[in-house]
Amino acid sequence: MTTTKNDTYRYRPVLFFAYAYLFTWIFWIPAIFVSESISPLLMLLGLLAPAVVSTVFVMASGSDALKQDLKNKLIGFYKVKWLNVLWAVVIFALVIVSSIFLSLLLGQSLDQFSFTDDFSFTGVGIAGAFLTITLASIIEEVGWKGYCEDSIGNYMNWFWESMIFGVLWSFWHFPLIFIEGTYQAGLMVNPLYVVNFFLSGIPMGFVITWVYLVSDRSILACMVFHFFVNFLQEKIAMTPETKCVETIVITVVAAIIVVAKKDMFFETRHVGRLLEYSNVRQK
Repeated sequence: MTTTKNDTYRYRPVLFFAYAYLFTWIFWIPAIFVSESISPLLMLLGLLAPAVVSTVFVMASGSDALKQDLKNKLIGFYKVKWLNVLWAVVIFALVIVSSIFLSLLLGQSLDQFSFTDDFSFTGVGIAGAFLTITLASIIEEVGWKGYCEDSIGNYMNWFWESMIFGVLWSFWHFPLIFIEGTYQAGLMVNPLYVVNFFLSGIPMGFVITWVYLVSDRSILACMVFHFFVNFLQEKIAMTPETKCVETIVITVVAAIIVVAKKDMFFETRHVGRLLEYSNVRQK
């Protein structure tokens, strides 16, 4: 991966996803067939793959601008618009509250307004589960925001980038539905729950892109938001039926965000020159 003399860089999203999927699934697929004492290690190695691939793509790019951009996104704490991150967390909390209230129409219980005693995945203990969702929030965002989303966004507006990323990010989790002890495997009791899990990743792709962009492409902002999403999803005692309702609610919220921020999602000023455009905005 080389650059021209003016340090322009040609993003390679197809190659990135090919490697990210390969080096994730090469660990996750064997985890299907081993015991729960071994599978967590394989799942962790697979979880690391997008971040490692992202970092390798940047460091091997030969582009000083791309390397500096990653550095800015990782340690540019001053860039984070904390009020925007807080609003994003509050909005997601309201999504959960609204989903639970709407689920009452389907015969669900108000008992969902409580915290669960355990996490949905087994074999690692409470401390291990908390560490897992923390690491997932950090590691995933290094991969997805370190290179992935920009590699798609460089070639199209952020609306279509969010759509494509949401689909590919969601499907990336596919082997987990066959690994005993994971949250995704627990959904296999009903095909509707499985379908809902994969569909829910699409509107979330729009929400997380919004969080990313309103903080000037800060990875830290996405890590914080991702952690709260993971934590609330795990600890609020929502039923699988309510999570199906939640997907509808988050889709409505994503649509509202797109309409409210249509210049952000549909502008094309950055297309073909994302690094240059981002550097100009930072000055």
